[in-house]
Amino acid sequence: MDQRLTAVCDLMMAEVRENAGRHEYDGQVQDLSVSGVAAGLARLGGAPAPDAHDEAHLRAFEARVRLELGELQMHRRDPLLHLQALDLSGYDREYAPEHERDAARTAHLRRWPEAIDVAVRTLDAVPAPVAAALLGSARGLAAGLDPSLGDVHRDALTAHARLVEHLQRIAENGPPDLALGEAALARLMGTQEATTVDLAGLAAAAEQESARLGELVELACAHIDPRAGVREVVAGLLADHPDDEDLLAEAARQTAEVIAFTAEHRLAPHVDGQCRVGPAPASRSWAMAMLAWAGPGEPDGPSWYWITLPSPSLSAEGKAEWLAVFSRTTLPAITAHEVAPGHFAHSRALRRVTSPVRATLQSMTFAEGWAHYAEEVMLEEGFRAADPRFAVGVALEGLVRVTRLTSAIGMHTGSMTVQEATDRFVERAYLGHEAAAAEARRGTFDATYGRYTWGKLAIRDLRERARATWGAGFSLPRLHTAMLELGSPPIGLLDAALTRG
Repeated sequence: MDQRLTAVCDLMMAEVRENAGRHEYDGQVQDLSVSGVAAGLARLGGAPAPDAHDEAHLRAFEARVRLELGELQMHRRDPLLHLQALDLSGYDREYAPEHERDAARTAHLRRWPEAIDVAVRTLDAVPAPVAAALLGSARGLAAGLDPSLGDVHRDALTAHARLVEHLQRIAENGPPDLALGEAALARLMGTQEATTVDLAGLAAAAEQESARLGELVELACAHIDPRAGVREVVAGLLADHPDDEDLLAEAARQTAEVIAFTAEHRLAPHVDGQCRVGPAPASRSWAMAMLAWAGPGEPDGPSWYWITLPSPSLSAEGKAEWLAVFSRTTLPAITAHEVAPGHFAHSRALRRVTSPVRATLQSMTFAEGWAHYAEEVMLEEGFRAADPRFAVGVALEGLVRVTRLTSAIGMHTGSMTVQEATDRFVERAYLGHEAAAAEARRGTFDATYGRYTWGKLAIRDLRERARATWGAGFSLPRLHTAMLELGSPPIGLLDAALTRG
């Protein structure tokens, strides 16, 4: 990486270490103090990139960190930035020999006391609902630490207790208003994507998408039981789920199935490598399922499809509601999203990208939009065509994602409460209360988690422009390859796929 790219990465250290495999940041914790952030921002800039697309891509990420950390000062408001900086779970993947990863983990852990002192001093603008929503993940950071293992663990655990206590105090006594505000949300979404966001227009598009997906659920449910109501059919489908002992094995079988289908239909250019399935680390408990991939900047190794199992503290009813998220109707769509043609397939393409800018700086709106788009592509291309449950699952997953977009806009413009967002997930996305509440809580600290639907809609728009531009030369393999050769681009730069593809 050159100086200009390094300056950006220094301000998003945890993200590029994990997503891009930049392990020169192993053992380090980003300085998120007010002075440390100011010094990092002052180092931004430099000579233009030789490639015009790379230059636009790099400028978007420079603008992102200037807005997030400079103007909006999210390091004072968002505990997740600090939790991600402290997180040790990335060292579990086999990207290097175990002794090297263990040494990096120990070096990282040794930095916890200082980094947590910084977090406690810096997090002075956290809304109470945000602190409350992240307490579980903050506590989960300490999973696996043992004071009997020596001073490094003991000092880290003592510091960790200070962080949890700080967030607990904010959760109990902090400011109640979580909204970023309309202007800040629009700029936070648009700046990093090299585009301008019209929140009212995006909210209207979300309502249209919600209606379309609702009709898809109704049509598929009518194929399953034409005499029953939609909610009755959905409830029965969601109640059919693996128990937590069998969930991972079922996900592993589906992983092999979606990889084979993606390869046969050429829905992604690369599906090589190894994808393992396992329980999510405690520090990632805010996400129901996620992929931890082998990053493009590291030696090849296994990727992990992580699934968050229900907490032992849940009641029997709460556990059933949690597992309903992974029903035999919805789990195949989740697996398509996380594995293929979704994130795992995307990661294999990223490993072939030769531009350091495109390989390293990854738009999560494109990444999540691609994976969400991939779910419906599987439906369109005939995956499990004889089983209408897959169409129901795709539509239900879509309804969860589009409700995220609506809820994020509502909560962060002040027009929707957390409870109203929870109710909307129950009513529009057919979630049980525990899962709906978890989704709404995520929106308090992840203001841009509407990126799944937003990115999907941008890719679908690009697909229609590609049909018009390429005419008889259009095909899904051509379009998908052209997009993924851009890495994980800001969605405002997607048109480059039309000229480069």
